Amino acid sequence: MANPQLFTIGYQQATQPGLIALLQEHGITLLADVRARAQSRKPGFSKSNLAASLAEEGIAYRHFRDLGTPPEGRAAARRGDRETLREVYSGQLELPEALAAMAELRALALERVTCLLCYCREAEKCHRHLLVEAAFDDFAVTDLQPAIA
Repeated sequence: MANPQLFTIGYQQATQPGLIALLQEHGITLLADVRARAQSRKPGFSKSNLAASLAEEGIAYRHFRDLGTPPEGRAAARRGDRETLREVYSGQLELPEALAAMAELRALALERVTCLLCYCREAEKCHRHLLVEAAFDDFAVTDLQPAIA
């Protein structure tokens, strides 16, 4: 039997319509927002607006705040300090609320075509790559690249 499928995507340099079109193209039915803060200065990517736009297209939205990166991890990611990001985020994933969120997200991903969302365009530089390593190592993972706006 084939491994279950999981997608990831970063909205950096994307437009909301472009991102939604890419999700639809891949048959994604659940967008799992793994940002600690589901707010964005980028139009269309704050929680309420994004959830409403996705719902119009038949895509469910869930925010998994406890799977986001703490502030010091986000600062490390911006500096390109992957080792500190890994350290900080590993600590985050050991918290009871993060463990519960991972279990819930994993169960949903086994039932629905799911995509993890964060800001960073390049998954290997983002905490979502570390989340995949921690909770989805038995999934076939595809990192989607939205068109640059």
